[in-house]
Amino acid sequence: MAKISLFAKRRRRVRTQLRAQRNDRPRLSVHRSGRHMYAQIIDDVQGRTIASASTLIKGSKGPGATSAAAAGVGKALAEAAKAAGVTAVVFDRGGFLYHGRVKALADAAREGGLEF
Repeated sequence: MAKISLFAKRRRRVRTQLRAQRNDRPRLSVHRSGRHMYAQIIDDVQGRTIASASTLIKGSKGPGATSAAAAGVGKALAEAAKAAGVTAVVFDRGGFLYHGRVKALADAAREGGLEF
């Protein structure tokens, strides 16, 4: 039997909790790599991405591995979501802990007008 990593266990636990509280809201999914931050709003019912933002996009603030850059991604995602007509989402942090860059992205998205 293969041993499951702590990251995979956290991801599974978070996604299970999200399914229970989703109420047909799209999911704001976050991915954090060593160099960049990626976020997208996904409609799981239709299986499509509604809006996305990352530190790879030209004009993003600074290098990708900082809290300021993550906040820029959150603000950009909130603007893209407003343009697509999305105001309420559920936050899917995946297996990442809610602090640092992930928290900065979430706070900036809330300031941008997303509810979660």
